[in-house]
Amino acid sequence: MVQIKFGTDGWRAIIAREFTNDNVARVAVATASWVKERSENHSVVIGHDCRFAGAMFADVTARVLCAAGVKVYIAKGFVTTPMVSLGANRLNAFAGVVITASHNPPDYNGFKLKSGYGGPTIPEEIAAVEERIPATAEIPDTSLEEWEKKGLLEWVDLEQMYFDHVQASFDMDKINNSGIRLAYDAMYGAGQRIAQRIFTNVELLHCDDNPGFHGQAPEPIDRNLTELSALMKKDASLMAGLANDGDADRIGMYDEQGNFVDSHHIILLLIHYLHKYKGYTGKVVIAFSVSEKVKRLCEHYGLEYEVTKIGFKYICGKMVTDDVLLGGEESGGIAVKGHVPERDGIWCGLLLMEFMAATGKNLNQLIQEIYAITGSFCFDRNDLHLTDALKNQIMANCANGTYKGFGSYQVQRLEDVDGFKFHLSDNSWVMIRASGTEPLLRVYAEAPDRKETDAILAAAKATLLG
Repeated sequence: MVQIKFGTDGWRAIIAREFTNDNVARVAVATASWVKERSENHSVVIGHDCRFAGAMFADVTARVLCAAGVKVYIAKGFVTTPMVSLGANRLNAFAGVVITASHNPPDYNGFKLKSGYGGPTIPEEIAAVEERIPATAEIPDTSLEEWEKKGLLEWVDLEQMYFDHVQASFDMDKINNSGIRLAYDAMYGAGQRIAQRIFTNVELLHCDDNPGFHGQAPEPIDRNLTELSALMKKDASLMAGLANDGDADRIGMYDEQGNFVDSHHIILLLIHYLHKYKGYTGKVVIAFSVSEKVKRLCEHYGLEYEVTKIGFKYICGKMVTDDVLLGGEESGGIAVKGHVPERDGIWCGLLLMEFMAATGKNLNQLIQEIYAITGSFCFDRNDLHLTDALKNQIMANCANGTYKGFGSYQVQRLEDVDGFKFHLSDNSWVMIRASGTEPLLRVYAEAPDRKETDAILAAAKATLLG
């Protein structure tokens, strides 16, 4: 029997090895049991992204839920994760299920749980689902068409619901007629269709059906976006580049010069825009691996600031109970006030385009406004693929205080909220954390400029690998 555990954002496993119809059915049985025990509202929204066999796994999930007496609202065709979260909220469902492995390599698929408030299910409730996963589960023979006739299944257009929400929340005519020409890279993911509907002045990349993502993990970071980067540098008419991951809840961007704008800068830009320009207030909640500059900007504006463990479910828990302006992660998952408490790469891209249209400034000019407050910085991350034995030894060394420095960089203080963040000076740090969903060690670093950040990452790698 395969042990099924949810990581930082859902259960993920390799298709046809651990991620099978039988194991999906086990998780669906547990989900049905949890829904029925927690609420009299026995209803769930289901969607899948563009990954291989997504429709099949969604079908299995729906059949198991219907057989347990849970009403299912299911999307036809692929949808983004934010569409499912919005659907769960608007349809007054108790929960949502997204069949997706997000940014993971193409041989993975996954099972994300959402709640009726429109965001990730909190850790305590995820644990309750895990406890209910049986050793085996049967897949009912009854088809979706038959469940529809019985009134336990309804097909819904989550994309249209999302499109209408965008139209009601943004002046799309102003954005599309602002002269801002956008390059959009869907990374073969679920954002491709909605992006073509909402953006008109746009150059499209990787907006076609390719369940294998052409062999590239659909994570919107600079090293994975070589074609978008080259296009931005080649075509002077493009003012911004926007990329989303496989289920379109993460964001990466490029400025008009083809420079990558990472999630830390995007978080800062959104706080700056929402608070200074739009007058919004509220707490800023960020994951442990996010830039220290966010704290500096919050102090400048008098905004409350809180750090959580890594995993958007921790941030969402705060967004549901507190007045939160923005919640954000280093990995490009950002949620904002005025939308559901869910990461949404397209929504955040729209806000930045609205910012540009409202001010007449490009992304680089807006970043300079930030730097005038926080000072400039550079962040980067290395992913080290190691044996489990070496990975575990390094993490044990971190816990035991083995590392007093990395090359010439001496450790000034240590934080261990989630992983180990070694502060090297007032303006630089290196952080080490084992991935919760992949067999690798993540090494993060921040310093005032690219040269220093690269030097810290190199020193850390040399020290860790001995």
